[in-house]
This record gives sequence, structure tokens and C-alpha cells, in this order.
Amino acid sequence: MTPQIIIATAAVFGMLSVIFGAFGAHALKKILTKDQLHSFEVGVKYQMYHAIVLLGIGFSNTTLSTATYSCFTAGIVLFSFSIYGLVISDAQGKKLKFLGPITPLGGLLLAIGWLLLLINVF
Repeated sequence: MTPQIIIATAAVFGMLSVIFGAFGAHALKKILTKDQLHSFEVGVKYQMYHAIVLLGIGFSNTTLSTATYSCFTAGIVLFSFSIYGLVISDAQGKKLKFLGPITPLGGLLLAIGWLLLLINVF
């Protein structure tokens, strides 16, 4: 995976986490319960944490395997975006329950990404 692709991916996820964070703090604050807002914020935080990790890797001399990049990228999408979908759909009274099992799968991919990063270092 080239550093440019890793940095571009990190930039997109970072930008979206700022946008979603602002959206949650302002627009959604009026329609979400405290628990829903907290869940939404967890999705934003994990997205930003992993965007920062990808950014750091992209700017370092560390070679990142395609599998590690794929786990982080898919993990962010499945974990954070499923939380966004669950929270917003629940607030509208039409909870998309099929997203529930996707969230832990995304979390598992993030954890595997960290494991692969550790293996990659050695």
C-alpha cells in the first residue's frame, strides 16, 4: 500500500469524523437521547483514532501490509458507520436492527488491524 493512498484514506476518515462530530454536537443533539448521542460520539472517536493511526503510518517509513490497511479501513466503515446508522435510525423510530451485528465485526477488524500492525513491526 502506498503512503499516498494511506494518507488520503486517513484524511477522508479524519475529515468525515470532524464533520460527523460537529453534526452530532449541533444538529443531532436536539433529537438524540443522551445514550444515543454517547453511542454516536463513540463512533466518531474510533473513526478519528484510526484515521490518526493511518496518518501516522502513512507519514512514517513503516511499510503497511495491504491486509492491515484493509482491516483498519473496513473496520472503520463497519464499526463507526454502523453505529451512525443504528443511532440515527433509532432516533427516527425505524431502528435498522440488521446493523447491530455489523458493529462488533467492525471492532474485530480494527483489533485484527492492530494485531497485524504489531506483527508487521517485527
